[in-house]
Amino acid sequence: MTEATHANLAPLFRPLTVGRLTLANRIVMAPMTREFSPGGVPGEDVAAYYGRRAEGEAGLIVTEGVGIDHPAAVDKDSIPVLYGDRALAGWRRVTDAVHAAGGRIFPQLWHQGVMKEPGVGRNAATPSCRPSGIWGPRGMTALDDGLIARLCEPTEPMTESEIADVIAGYARSATNAMAAGFDGIAIHGAHGYLPDTFLWGETNRRTDRWGGDHVERTRFVVELVRAIRAVIGPDTPILYRFSQWKQQDFKARLADTPQQLGEMLGPIADAGVDIFDASTRYFDTPAFPDSPLNLAGWARKLTGKLAMTVGGVGLDKGMYDTVKAGGQTTLNLEPLVARLEAGEVDLVGVGRSILNDPAWARKVRTGEKLSPFDRASLERLT
Repeated sequence: MTEATHANLAPLFRPLTVGRLTLANRIVMAPMTREFSPGGVPGEDVAAYYGRRAEGEAGLIVTEGVGIDHPAAVDKDSIPVLYGDRALAGWRRVTDAVHAAGGRIFPQLWHQGVMKEPGVGRNAATPSCRPSGIWGPRGMTALDDGLIARLCEPTEPMTESEIADVIAGYARSATNAMAAGFDGIAIHGAHGYLPDTFLWGETNRRTDRWGGDHVERTRFVVELVRAIRAVIGPDTPILYRFSQWKQQDFKARLADTPQQLGEMLGPIADAGVDIFDASTRYFDTPAFPDSPLNLAGWARKLTGKLAMTVGGVGLDKGMYDTVKAGGQTTLNLEPLVARLEAGEVDLVGVGRSILNDPAWARKVRTGEKLSPFDRASLERLT
């Protein structure tokens, strides 16, 4: 990294205040599924894992997906949860480790919805939760045929009481997160998981108040954000992850135009979201024709809320490609800085690069040589 290039990255290290929280810089450790918590309880190794990223100067850490307090939230026993004394004690160790290193951390509240595999792990006999009982159309996907066949088995549509139970589970888990010392709340509302299937017309065919057009389909997300906001107070930040693409189909779209996107994100913003985490495979890809704005840029422009961009930061390939064939470390940060400087985005989510090298943020700040990417880092907890 040349001195000139290093100097140009200074905007990444400006503080940012959101609600009652001030972040030291704009670099966020993006959420990444880990599955290293036997019985749903994060251990000392998980606390050390997140603590190292805080020591490495990530301004904010968003945890892996954490199962909310609902029996159908997640499948595998190794996925951490946010309920029960043992799990909450484990998360207190995590937040203490992050805070001791000067970091800030949000849990990503997760309900797998249609992606909960039947007959597997925790509450194996509990069916998955689906707005209309359907998995959705199969398009371009990385899921194998056997898993798709198991997931595609239809269920009954969620009832009013089941919807209320899930929303209450989100609120209880947000309360638990505050008790465990977290600094804010992240909600996984992307990639074909439960909130996303309420938003997506292909999986929400309901004709009651939870269905309808693209605006009416936001009701479930609006209600769960309101429920969380009610228990954490007005000044604790809420981050909401959304995406166009789904695991059912990488080419799926929530919105075909900026106007549609704004009409969907607007009610969610009004319900209490502070930051939109726009999940894309590559951060530098325009979201719509005739504009260079990426999905995060549009979220910020349309809602006025803070926005986080993510996708391939520090690497030359997207996530699914690096799983198959590995990737190369690259300093592709100047386009990010340009978006920060233009006011298009406010935060930069970094996933695999920080997974590979806990000190990635500090090395970028100081101009140190970045560690070569090791595909094995995707499979271990270090």
